[in-house]
Amino acid sequence: MTGAALWDLDGTLVDSADYHWQSWRHAMDAEGLPLSYQQFLDSFGQKNDRILTNWLGAGADSDRVHRIADRKEREYRRLAREGGLTPLPGAAEWLARLHADGWRQAIASSAPRANVEVMLEALRIAELFDAFVFAEDVTVGKPDPEVFQKAAAKLATLSARCIVVEDAAAGIEAARRAGMRSIGVSRTATLDADVFVRSLADLPPDAFSALLSRSSRG
Repeated sequence: MTGAALWDLDGTLVDSADYHWQSWRHAMDAEGLPLSYQQFLDSFGQKNDRILTNWLGAGADSDRVHRIADRKEREYRRLAREGGLTPLPGAAEWLARLHADGWRQAIASSAPRANVEVMLEALRIAELFDAFVFAEDVTVGKPDPEVFQKAAAKLATLSARCIVVEDAAAGIEAARRAGMRSIGVSRTATLDADVFVRSLADLPPDAFSALLSRSSRG
């Protein structure tokens, strides 16, 4: 039994958290604004406009929000290109296995298109995906389900036949709202997903097919 796997990227397929932390500090320092590591951790899985509205306040000037976000993403791409990226344990193996088994796969990310393209080039996994949804493709970020709904539509797959793989609580909630089963993976947090592991390498061989069977039974 096959379906569709909808993958988050940052923190799920690749550990790029340190690059994001460095680039956010770089962007906020340029504005003379403090940023704590806890604020950074609390922003996982969200779009930049929502992150910066939380940090700067609801009345933040939109030009300033865009300026900070652009500076952050340019720095992130520089770090990723210069430092390289490595798939998290089990990630490359699961992507290849599902692809070989006939599953359709999509990236459903809160990251800008340019970031995703840099990451996919560094990881050399782009050919394993049938569709991509980027930050620019959605009007509302996770935990809103729009990103997963658009990915499912691009794959021409019903929500009940989609399995979301996520590392952030906002992504797991977005999957629930989309009517999709979820696999949560995190080394630092515990996620309220249908299946939760500390590493993709810990997933049993039938993890995706078993979730799909549960969905078909309602």
